[in-house]
Amino acid sequence: MSALWAIPLAFVAGAVPFSNIAARRRAGVDLRAVGSGTVSGTSLYRVAGFGPLAVAGVLDVAKGSVGPLLAGDGPAVRAVCAGAAVAGHNWSPFLRGAGGRGLAPGIGALFATAWPGGVVLLGGMVVGRAVRATGLGSFVAQVALAPVLGVTHGGGGALAGACVAVPMLVKRVLGNRAPPRRGVGVYAHRLLFDNDGEVVAE
Repeated sequence: MSALWAIPLAFVAGAVPFSNIAARRRAGVDLRAVGSGTVSGTSLYRVAGFGPLAVAGVLDVAKGSVGPLLAGDGPAVRAVCAGAAVAGHNWSPFLRGAGGRGLAPGIGALFATAWPGGVVLLGGMVVGRAVRATGLGSFVAQVALAPVLGVTHGGGGALAGACVAVPMLVKRVLGNRAPPRRGVGVYAHRLLFDNDGEVVAE
Protein backbone atom coordinates (compact mmCIF):
# COMPACT_ATOMS: atom_id res chain seq x y z
CA MET A 1 0.00 0.00 0.00
CA SER A 2 1.28 3.48 -0.81
CA ALA A 3 2.17 6.00 1.89
CA LEU A 4 -0.76 8.10 0.66
CA TRP A 5 -3.09 5.55 2.30
CA ALA A 6 -0.96 3.73 4.84
CA ILE A 7 -0.06 6.77 6.96
CA PRO A 8 -3.61 8.18 7.41
CA LEU A 9 -4.96 4.68 8.00
CA ALA A 10 -2.30 4.17 10.67
CA PHE A 11 -3.45 7.39 12.35
CA VAL A 12 -7.14 6.46 12.22
CA ALA A 13 -6.50 2.96 13.55
CA GLY A 14 -4.40 4.38 16.36
CA ALA A 15 -7.11 6.90 17.18
CA VAL A 16 -9.77 4.30 18.04
CA PRO A 17 -10.11 4.79 21.85
CA PHE A 18 -10.61 1.21 23.02
CA SER A 19 -9.95 2.05 26.69
CA ASN A 20 -12.58 4.78 26.71
CA ILE A 21 -15.07 2.60 24.84
CA ALA A 22 -14.59 -0.16 27.43
CA ALA A 23 -14.91 2.28 30.33
CA ARG A 24 -18.16 3.67 28.94
CA ARG A 25 -19.65 0.25 28.28
CA ARG A 26 -18.63 -1.40 31.55
CA ALA A 27 -18.74 1.48 34.03
CA GLY A 28 -20.55 4.32 32.28
CA VAL A 29 -17.47 6.49 32.73
CA ASP A 30 -15.66 8.81 30.34
CA LEU A 31 -11.97 8.47 31.22
CA ARG A 32 -11.39 12.09 30.26
CA ALA A 33 -13.32 13.02 33.40
CA VAL A 34 -11.35 10.71 35.74
CA GLY A 35 -8.17 11.69 37.60
CA SER A 36 -5.68 13.25 35.21
CA GLY A 37 -8.00 12.77 32.24
CA THR A 38 -5.64 10.29 30.60
CA VAL A 39 -7.38 7.74 28.38
CA SER A 40 -5.19 4.78 29.29
CA GLY A 41 -5.19 1.21 30.51
CA THR A 42 -4.30 2.39 34.00
CA SER A 43 -7.35 4.65 34.15
CA LEU A 44 -9.53 1.89 32.70
CA TYR A 45 -8.36 -0.57 35.36
CA ARG A 46 -9.26 1.89 38.10
CA VAL A 47 -12.86 2.19 36.94
CA ALA A 48 -13.61 -1.22 35.37
CA GLY A 49 -11.09 -3.80 36.58
CA PHE A 50 -8.77 -6.29 34.93
CA GLY A 51 -11.07 -7.94 32.38
CA PRO A 52 -11.82 -4.81 30.33
CA LEU A 53 -8.19 -3.74 30.75
CA ALA A 54 -6.93 -7.00 29.23
CA VAL A 55 -9.24 -6.78 26.21
CA ALA A 56 -8.61 -3.09 25.57
CA GLY A 57 -4.88 -3.58 26.10
CA VAL A 58 -4.67 -6.28 23.44
CA LEU A 59 -6.65 -4.12 21.02
CA ASP A 60 -4.51 -1.05 21.73
CA VAL A 61 -1.34 -3.03 21.01
CA ALA A 62 -2.85 -4.54 17.87
CA LYS A 63 -4.03 -1.21 16.45
CA GLY A 64 -0.47 0.10 16.58
CA SER A 65 0.64 -2.61 14.17
CA VAL A 66 -1.99 -1.88 11.50
CA GLY A 67 -0.20 0.96 9.72
CA PRO A 68 3.29 -0.57 9.67
CA LEU A 69 1.90 -3.86 8.37
CA LEU A 70 -0.03 -2.09 5.62
CA ALA A 71 3.03 -0.06 4.65
CA GLY A 72 4.93 -3.06 3.30
CA ASP A 73 8.71 -3.23 3.28
CA GLY A 74 9.68 0.45 2.99
CA PRO A 75 11.43 1.24 6.29
CA ALA A 76 10.78 4.99 6.15
CA VAL A 77 7.04 4.62 5.49
CA ARG A 78 6.77 1.90 8.16
CA ALA A 79 8.50 4.21 10.64
CA VAL A 80 6.18 7.12 9.87
CA CYS A 81 3.15 4.81 10.11
CA ALA A 82 4.35 3.68 13.55
CA GLY A 83 4.55 7.28 14.69
CA ALA A 84 1.17 8.09 13.13
CA ALA A 85 -0.47 5.28 15.11
CA VAL A 86 0.93 6.65 18.36
CA ALA A 87 -0.08 10.21 17.45
CA GLY A 88 -3.61 9.05 16.66
CA HIS A 89 -3.85 7.38 20.06
CA ASN A 90 -2.43 10.39 21.88
CA TRP A 91 -4.57 13.02 20.13
CA SER A 92 -7.62 11.06 19.03
CA PRO A 93 -10.11 13.00 16.90
CA PHE A 94 -12.76 10.68 18.36
CA LEU A 95 -11.98 12.21 21.78
CA ARG A 96 -11.66 15.81 20.54
CA GLY A 97 -7.88 15.67 20.76
CA ALA A 98 -7.58 13.86 24.09
CA GLY A 99 -5.95 10.46 24.42
CA GLY A 100 -3.42 8.31 26.19
CA ARG A 101 0.35 8.20 26.35
CA GLY A 102 0.90 5.89 23.38
CA LEU A 103 2.72 3.04 25.11
CA ALA A 104 0.42 0.19 24.02
CA PRO A 105 0.14 1.22 20.33
CA GLY A 106 3.84 2.08 20.40
CA ILE A 107 4.64 -1.47 21.47
CA GLY A 108 2.44 -2.88 18.71
CA ALA A 109 3.88 -0.55 16.09
CA LEU A 110 7.45 -1.45 17.02
CA PHE A 111 6.81 -5.19 17.13
CA ALA A 112 5.64 -4.79 13.51
CA THR A 113 8.54 -2.53 12.55
CA ALA A 114 11.63 -3.18 14.69
CA TRP A 115 10.75 -5.69 17.39
CA PRO A 116 13.52 -4.87 19.91
CA GLY A 117 11.83 -1.49 20.37
CA GLY A 118 8.72 -3.21 21.71
CA VAL A 119 10.90 -5.08 24.19
CA VAL A 120 12.56 -1.82 25.28
CA LEU A 121 9.19 -0.17 25.95
CA LEU A 122 7.88 -3.21 27.83
CA GLY A 123 11.08 -3.41 29.85
CA GLY A 124 10.86 0.23 30.84
CA MET A 125 7.29 -0.25 32.05
CA VAL A 126 8.09 -3.43 34.00
CA VAL A 127 11.23 -2.07 35.66
CA GLY A 128 9.55 1.25 36.40
CA ARG A 129 6.59 -0.44 38.02
CA ALA A 130 8.89 -2.70 40.05
CA VAL A 131 10.62 0.33 41.58
CA ARG A 132 7.36 2.33 41.81
CA ALA A 133 8.49 4.84 39.19
CA THR A 134 6.54 3.82 36.09
CA GLY A 135 6.72 7.27 34.54
CA LEU A 136 10.50 7.49 34.89
CA GLY A 137 11.00 3.93 33.63
CA SER A 138 8.90 4.69 30.55
CA PHE A 139 10.82 7.92 29.96
CA VAL A 140 14.17 6.12 29.98
CA ALA A 141 12.82 3.50 27.57
CA GLN A 142 11.44 6.13 25.19
CA VAL A 143 14.72 8.05 25.12
CA ALA A 144 16.60 4.79 24.47
CA LEU A 145 14.44 3.72 21.52
CA ALA A 146 16.24 5.47 18.66
CA PRO A 147 19.80 4.61 19.82
CA VAL A 148 18.93 0.96 20.51
CA LEU A 149 17.10 0.48 17.22
CA GLY A 150 19.88 2.29 15.38
CA VAL A 151 22.23 -0.45 16.58
CA THR A 152 19.85 -3.34 15.87
CA HIS A 153 18.16 -2.13 12.68
CA GLY A 154 20.30 0.67 11.29
CA GLY A 155 18.94 3.99 10.08
CA GLY A 156 15.44 2.68 9.47
CA GLY A 157 15.27 1.37 13.01
CA ALA A 158 16.50 4.65 14.48
CA LEU A 159 13.86 6.50 12.47
CA ALA A 160 11.14 4.16 13.73
CA GLY A 161 12.30 4.68 17.31
CA ALA A 162 12.28 8.44 16.90
CA CYS A 163 8.86 8.47 15.18
CA VAL A 164 7.34 6.51 18.07
CA ALA A 165 9.19 8.28 20.88
CA VAL A 166 8.55 11.89 19.85
CA PRO A 167 4.72 11.86 20.12
CA MET A 168 4.97 9.98 23.43
CA LEU A 169 7.41 12.50 24.90
CA VAL A 170 5.39 15.46 23.62
CA LYS A 171 2.20 14.02 25.11
CA ARG A 172 3.91 13.61 28.49
CA VAL A 173 4.68 17.34 28.52
CA LEU A 174 1.33 18.56 27.17
CA GLY A 175 -0.98 16.03 28.83
CA ASN A 176 -4.71 16.28 28.32
CA ARG A 177 -5.02 19.24 30.66
CA ALA A 178 -2.96 22.31 31.46
CA PRO A 179 -0.82 21.89 34.60
CA PRO A 180 -2.08 23.47 37.84
CA ARG A 181 0.82 25.89 37.63
CA ARG A 182 3.22 26.87 34.86
CA GLY A 183 6.99 26.88 34.72
CA VAL A 184 10.00 25.00 33.40
CA GLY A 185 10.14 22.84 36.52
CA VAL A 186 6.53 21.73 36.12
CA TYR A 187 7.01 20.68 32.50
CA ALA A 188 10.32 19.01 33.29
CA HIS A 189 8.56 17.01 36.02
CA ARG A 190 5.90 15.99 33.52
CA LEU A 191 8.54 14.91 31.03
CA LEU A 192 10.53 12.83 33.53
CA PHE A 193 7.79 11.44 35.75
CA ASP A 194 4.64 11.87 33.64
CA ASN A 195 2.69 13.63 36.37
CA ASP A 196 2.23 17.01 38.02
CA GLY A 197 3.35 15.84 41.43
CA GLU A 198 -0.17 15.65 42.83
CA VAL A 199 -1.98 13.61 40.13
CA VAL A 200 -0.44 10.52 38.60
CA ALA A 201 -0.91 10.45 34.81
CA GLU A 202 0.32 7.15 33.44
